[in-house]
Amino acid sequence: MSDVSTIRAWVMATRPKTLAAAAVPVIVGTAVAWRDGAFSIGPALAAMVGAGLIQIGTNLANDYFDYQKGADAEDRLGPTRVVQSGLLPPERVFAAMAGTFGLAMLVGGYLVAVGGWPILALGLASVASGIAYTGGPYPLGYHGLGDLFVFVFFGIAAVTGTYYVQALEWSNVALVASLPIGWLSTAILVVNNYRDLETDRRAGKRTLAVQLGRRGTRYQYGALLGASYGVPLLQWQFGASSAWVLLPLASAPLAWHLYRQLVERRGASLNATLERTAQLLTLFGLLYAPGLVL
Repeated sequence: MSDVSTIRAWVMATRPKTLAAAAVPVIVGTAVAWRDGAFSIGPALAAMVGAGLIQIGTNLANDYFDYQKGADAEDRLGPTRVVQSGLLPPERVFAAMAGTFGLAMLVGGYLVAVGGWPILALGLASVASGIAYTGGPYPLGYHGLGDLFVFVFFGIAAVTGTYYVQALEWSNVALVASLPIGWLSTAILVVNNYRDLETDRRAGKRTLAVQLGRRGTRYQYGALLGASYGVPLLQWQFGASSAWVLLPLASAPLAWHLYRQLVERRGASLNATLERTAQLLTLFGLLYAPGLVL
């Protein structure tokens, strides 16, 4: 990897393919605000930038803390980690992590001015959780709590928070819309942890996949996908939305294909499944948002 340029190494460290998990919840939350006549471009853009910065900061934190804890070894199956591979020194990645979270808090200052103390509490919790996912004395991801973290912060908090900074009030519709987004975001992590199940077990990293085992993790992945498609069906069935809300069902064949991949594949071949699960989240969200508006 010595031929990788410094710029390329930093791009790799930010893991741009993961940014869908930050962007899609903001798009869906904004769609619900638009539906309610509460769309506001300033807070919407700030929420998008802030979410992206928190995602990048979390990626940098994972790279740094996993290396420090010995979770990233030579037999790593996932995408290259820049610290473990020697592409970037640990202290520079740590500094970049701190700077990125600092920028996120600056953007958050504007959102706090708009939305008040609920946004302050949400922002501080998001940054703290991004660090605590792999860092600190009780890293969430090492104790089977990573899935819950992703569902809460990349689903419920991100969608309802985006709505709140525009409408300045709570929305049950935004809460319901956050569920499939949170579940599909969690599904991305499930593939990651399923791929790394054996190496994580050897490193003492007790992810939920390690605790559930391969069969249980396959069931979890299937349940997350199935439940996600159940939400728009129920919204339509109970008259909460028009038939346009069923648009995400067009992506269901991809979801089934990905489930079959998870069942059949092992090791590094799951990197493609991981990437395409992120694409599924993006496709679902881009279909769901106009469905909610229409």
